[in-house]
Amino acid sequence: MPPGSPITVSLTRDGQKYAHGLLDVGDSNRIYWETSGNPDGKAALCVHGGPGSGGRRGSRQLFDPEVYRIVLFDQRGCGESQPHASDPAVSLDHNTTEHLIADMERLREHLRIERWLLYGGSWGSTLILAYAERHPERVSEIVIAGVTMTRPEETDWLYHGVGRLLPGPWEAFRGALPKADRGGNLVAAYDRLMNSTDEAVRGKAARDWCAWEDAVIAHEALGKPGAYSDKPDDALMAFVRICAHYFANDAWLEDGQLLRDADRLAGTPAVLVHGRLDLGSPLKTAWELSKAWPDAELKVIDDSGHTGSPAMQDAVLEAIAQFGKSGR
Repeated sequence: MPPGSPITVSLTRDGQKYAHGLLDVGDSNRIYWETSGNPDGKAALCVHGGPGSGGRRGSRQLFDPEVYRIVLFDQRGCGESQPHASDPAVSLDHNTTEHLIADMERLREHLRIERWLLYGGSWGSTLILAYAERHPERVSEIVIAGVTMTRPEETDWLYHGVGRLLPGPWEAFRGALPKADRGGNLVAAYDRLMNSTDEAVRGKAARDWCAWEDAVIAHEALGKPGAYSDKPDDALMAFVRICAHYFANDAWLEDGQLLRDADRLAGTPAVLVHGRLDLGSPLKTAWELSKAWPDAELKVIDDSGHTGSPAMQDAVLEAIAQFGKSGR
């Protein structure tokens, strides 16, 4: 079967996948995708976070399978996409924001979708905005839960600034690095460790990185311990390696680019849902984006952090349901 060919499973509308496959996107990469819901319904693409987390299959449950044709995919190097970034021999030279934008567009063309709703959060928010500003004519609506634009100030806050509130875990995060790297760019230092030829060095760096991410999330009122570390070894290694790769390079975006170019989203309706208690991604980013994008409605969820809450989920469900009534 040629790369990218769909594998038909069933034509059901109960939320289960009815087709899936591996799409050849070049550079020896094949991205995993699957579709569920109504094959003739309104198209919606779920854009996962991380970067490098892989698409959560449960995201389809946010969509009415009678109304939506739901598309899930794993970004390069993670999930079921091939090759997997947990293998240090796999180069990340062709794994950048530009490549991911092109992958999304190639997937849209492969599935013969004219326009689609985009849903996602955290890193997925950055990728959604980057894609939508490049291809606004291909986007019908946008729903974001947890707004980020991966600006240098946001990355600096998450891996340096939050340490003012969590001094113990942050000192452990910094202290796990070689002494020469502790006073500089911590993310860049972890990026170097994650590309070490020594498996033990890579493994320790991945666990230390996730311990810090866990500490930030667990600090939230509805957070839980081990949210990042609780991954299979391969998934954890790919997640940290890809995260460090993207954040050390500011996601290959000019500082403030997505906010500067928000005018390209004029006419694209959106709902931005953000937790007031989000420690890792403060509300300021969502607020600034909503000011620059008149067609976006900002919903601030008072009891939610980055991990969400029932109220945040309700807001997302409401937005997706409302956009489902607007047709294609």
